[in-house]
Amino acid sequence: MVAAPGDKQCEVILVGCGCPLRGMGWYHAVQLLKDKCPSAKLCHVVEGWFLGPGAEGPGGPEFGEWAKETEAAHDVAFHKSLSDLPPQADGVKRLALVSGRTADNPRLLGEAIKAGCSVIYLEKPGAPTVAELEAMKKEAEEHDATVLMGYNKNVCKFVRKAREFAATVEDSHTTFVSNNTYEPTAESLGECFERNAEGMLKNMAIHELALLVSFYDVTVENIESVTADKEFSSMQTLKGPSGKEWTDFDKIKFTIKTKTGKAVSVQADRCGGDTSYAYVSNAAGEEIFRHSMPDEEDKANVAVLEKEYPGAMPYFFSQDPDYITVKEKVADFCANSTEPKGIATITIAVETLRLAEYLVPVLQEQLK
Repeated sequence: MVAAPGDKQCEVILVGCGCPLRGMGWYHAVQLLKDKCPSAKLCHVVEGWFLGPGAEGPGGPEFGEWAKETEAAHDVAFHKSLSDLPPQADGVKRLALVSGRTADNPRLLGEAIKAGCSVIYLEKPGAPTVAELEAMKKEAEEHDATVLMGYNKNVCKFVRKAREFAATVEDSHTTFVSNNTYEPTAESLGECFERNAEGMLKNMAIHELALLVSFYDVTVENIESVTADKEFSSMQTLKGPSGKEWTDFDKIKFTIKTKTGKAVSVQADRCGGDTSYAYVSNAAGEEIFRHSMPDEEDKANVAVLEKEYPGAMPYFFSQDPDYITVKEKVADFCANSTEPKGIATITIAVETLRLAEYLVPVLQEQLK
């Protein structure tokens, strides 16, 4: 007996679960199984790697154990590919929550549409290149499928509060700051560069770029100037675990001015810690407001989750409420046609990826 959605719920197919405690897909599953998203029912998990060639490798046995427990406790069915899914039941709306490797997304989108999914949730950035993402957008439109993006900072409390405060101050300037917890060593950053081979702006800082596109009229065509903060920024060429060399920013700060008169800054640091925040400056450049993630309310939630899932990736916990908000809005749209306010569309994702591709060579040139 496989789990089935209830009244006003959609049937969720999680595609790309990853390893327990480490994979973002696994954390999505945990939240869904705890009924954190009332409009969503997790019924199927598709995991090609750990149910295939990766079954005996690192993480494989842990996944197998978790899958066995989840199947027994929640009647969730596990499959190697989307083509193994049973036919869609009459009247049931299917949502594909795709959380695998970015490079697989173009293929997985087509397979999800074939499997009857009317809504597809993609993790950022959606695809490796603008051309692929544009082709995916076209394919979805041709099949009347809606693609929404897991840009969770679009619905984040610290972003909302900074934007609301900035609106009350004339000539204010907002800076969005994203930090991560890598060790500042060649080994740690080299592994990071190789694993996130699309580069910092298409990976870690892509959320901030989505904010610029969503709320600050930033598009490639509307950019007047891009200025790197050379004192803060750093670009390195490092060897990854494979021995291959990778060049990327380990930290970057820049300001964009638009032709329509807006200005906004982004700062990202791979080794900056586990707090991300936004701050607002006045016309004299003095900081007059800051809101962080996690804030005090979030920290209490983080402490509970750390005890519940020891050893899991720290960023799961600090962003826990936002992941729930995004998934519930997407699921509510799929199940009940409720407008998913604040959720980034694939159109925003295309503009965001175009912006990332435009910025990389511009910033690299300024940091030479």
